[in-house]
Amino acid sequence: MIDSSRTRTRLINAFRQENWPMVQHRAASLLQSTPEDPELHFMAGVAFLQMQHVPNAVDALSKAVELDAQRADYFAYYARSLALARRLPEACAAADEALSRDLQDARLLNMLGHVYMQAHAIASAVTAFERALARQESFAPFHFDLGYALAAQGEVKRAEQELEACIRLDPRHWAAHLSLSKLQRQTPESQHLERLQSLIRQHDRDLGAQIFLNMALGKEHEDLADYPQAFAHFARGKAAARSSRPASAERDKSMFDALVRAFPDRMESSREDGTAHAPIFIVGMPRTGTTLLDRILSSHPQVYSAGELQNFSTVLQRASGSPVALLSTPDIAATTRHIDWKQLGEDYIESTRPGTDAAPRFTDNMPHNFLYAGFIARALPQARILCLRRDPLDTCLGNFRQLFRLESGFYDYSLDLLDTGRYYIQFDRLMRHWNEVLPGRLLEVSYESLVEDPETEIRRTLAFCDLPWDEACLHSENNAAPVNTPNAWQVRAPIYTSAVGRWRRYAPQLGELRALLEDAGITLAD
Repeated sequence: MIDSSRTRTRLINAFRQENWPMVQHRAASLLQSTPEDPELHFMAGVAFLQMQHVPNAVDALSKAVELDAQRADYFAYYARSLALARRLPEACAAADEALSRDLQDARLLNMLGHVYMQAHAIASAVTAFERALARQESFAPFHFDLGYALAAQGEVKRAEQELEACIRLDPRHWAAHLSLSKLQRQTPESQHLERLQSLIRQHDRDLGAQIFLNMALGKEHEDLADYPQAFAHFARGKAAARSSRPASAERDKSMFDALVRAFPDRMESSREDGTAHAPIFIVGMPRTGTTLLDRILSSHPQVYSAGELQNFSTVLQRASGSPVALLSTPDIAATTRHIDWKQLGEDYIESTRPGTDAAPRFTDNMPHNFLYAGFIARALPQARILCLRRDPLDTCLGNFRQLFRLESGFYDYSLDLLDTGRYYIQFDRLMRHWNEVLPGRLLEVSYESLVEDPETEIRRTLAFCDLPWDEACLHSENNAAPVNTPNAWQVRAPIYTSAVGRWRRYAPQLGELRALLEDAGITLAD
């Protein structure tokens, strides 16, 4: 017979010690005799969350808030679990419930800010981060998170103040230095070179410092037109990041090979009309103008920007039932053969609600959805797929200059310039394949045409999406929606052409990349 009092004491001790397997085990034992105890479900849910057993966490925390709807902390963790499950509208609703119950815990308030950021609810994220900071003003990461959210909301001056506050409290918060450098264009009168150079010398054995500070120095030297120094710092930062990760070129090629094998035949060329609520997928290599096109289209009164959603890949992974990442399996066709594509499309649309009900159409601006174009065509016959294409050298350089999320294997190619070129070659190969097997379903949009002759390219794009012309699309700088992207200030500016041919500034450093692309048959500008 279980001594429930002693077991509960041990459970609480294990919870305080963050011994999550023991928490889960003891909570499960006690729930056999007291299944209606909300605290047991809560502790089990937190344990599942910490062990990354997300479906179990959602179930346990859902039960906790059902049994005790007054606990703000229960709703906060429930919101976090829903966000990790990519059930973002429900996550926001749970976060709202937590905030409405006068949540006081600064750490949980900050956690809710991240939930809102993940759901592209930037204004709510700012509120949550501000409330966290009000309760723990001396904690540097809270200033960083608020600064990042304010930048996404377009409040550059306040964002700068918060990032500087973060650095004052913790000069070794390396990501804050990079975010500050990227917040706006640096000038000879307003830059951070001396501080960055001093820190990078002091912390020459700190891997994080070498990654983030070199990337920040690269950005600032580029702003000041010192391109050899800029490239040297980008290369050092990326080499530092790559030093702790395996090479990605062979793994990436295997993924592209598997995708091509999974779609050997042409699909029906007919497409359904762009009916109400039909999604518009904006895809392409990162740093090719996908956010700009999203801002342009969402300036249209009939279009709502849902942001960079991971929803499609999530519902596809779930429907496949694969215990490993779908795109890492060698036989993708066999793994997805049983999927009900109509149901998958409905599940995707439902996963975007209620936010995407704000207008008749919505954009999903996740660039890497170019990998999923064939699956999107099967699941959503009424969807439109727009692929940004940019000069190959500008594309590769743009990816190399950007520090993407290091925890995501999607971007490992960008840690080496030649690996970036190899990835571009595979991307170009896959897009040619999609155009062949998905006739009429995909429109390639030239970045250069978009910025040099906006009206012509925008009219062509709107026609493909079955949308009428609207003058507002020519003035995306007036789009007040938040933008959660690196260098957010750039996409709030009027359409500009100064980024076309940026590679020429770095031509002496790009010789090997150019040879690699030319040998693969990629056409390059002189």
